[in-house]
Amino acid sequence: MKVASVAPVKNVIWAFGTVLAMGLSSCNTENETPDPNPTFTTDFNKGADSWTAGLVDYNEQQEGIMEFSSKIAALPTDTLKKSMMIQSHNRSDDAFMYLTRKLTGLTPNQTYKIGFEVELASKYPQNSVGIGGSPGGSVYLKAGAAGTEPQRAKDNTGQWKLNWDKGAQSEGGKDAVLLGTIGIEGEDVKYQLIKRTNSQTPFSAKANDKGELWLIVGTDSGFEGLTTLYYTQIKASLTKQ
Repeated sequence: MKVASVAPVKNVIWAFGTVLAMGLSSCNTENETPDPNPTFTTDFNKGADSWTAGLVDYNEQQEGIMEFSSKIAALPTDTLKKSMMIQSHNRSDDAFMYLTRKLTGLTPNQTYKIGFEVELASKYPQNSVGIGGSPGGSVYLKAGAAGTEPQRAKDNTGQWKLNWDKGAQSEGGKDAVLLGTIGIEGEDVKYQLIKRTNSQTPFSAKANDKGELWLIVGTDSGFEGLTTLYYTQIKASLTKQ
């Protein structure tokens, strides 16, 4: 009687391993396909999530008096929760303090329509009066995106400037859109949560050839005083155009 030959065990294991590796490779390829309409959400109660802070639109000679700082700190409206605190004293009548972070994994060279939703704690009444302007109504919240990293540099007059077009104070620019002011309702100077969006103002940005976009959220101030804000959440919803 003729006995059928049996493949060596090591060959069977090798064959199984090859099939498994091919399957895993296929899964990895599928996972690397960019989401066509991704949403990025940061909850600062969970940490900084790669956001970093910056300040521009002031002179280098004012460096020591801007009182600029940022950190993860207790939320004034609920001290059991954390937030991203950022503050500065506008000595230049036009200081822009901001948060920024990089997004990756997007479709290279793709233009996206972006919807921003920003929640933060402010204590400045919309109709309050201050030096140069209202602490609430003259501090303008903006959000933006671009395929180049936002960087600050000094111009030939010693002014710290941003390499993005964010617009001036109440106006947006090519790289940023106006969301509103940080003004709260009523007259009490007491922190409360506010939410701002660009639902009425379309905005779009193009990812670079590596599928990267940088986001920015910040305040353009016309109030010549100290502004301290606590960001709780930043959400950016991207839709391919």
